[in-house]
Amino acid sequence: MPFVSVKMLEGRTKEQKKNLIKSITKSVSETLNIGEENVWVAIEEFPSDEWGLGGELACDKIKAKRGGSK
Repeated sequence: MPFVSVKMLEGRTKEQKKNLIKSITKSVSETLNIGEENVWVAIEEFPSDEWGLGGELACDKIKAKRGGSK
C-alpha cells in the first residue's frame, strides 16, 4: 500500500484538503494500477513560524510578499 505524506503550511480549508487527498489518491491509483482504497495520504500542517524557506521563517517571507514589515 503506498503511503503519501504531504507537509505544508497551515491555513488551507477542510475542502481544499479533501480535494488534495482525492487528487493524490486518484493519481497514485492510476499510476500504480491499484485500487484507491489501497492509497494512504497524510497531511501534516505547520505554523508559518515553524517553517523555514530560503534561510528565513516562512511567516516573515509571507509578510514581505504581502507588503508587511518583518
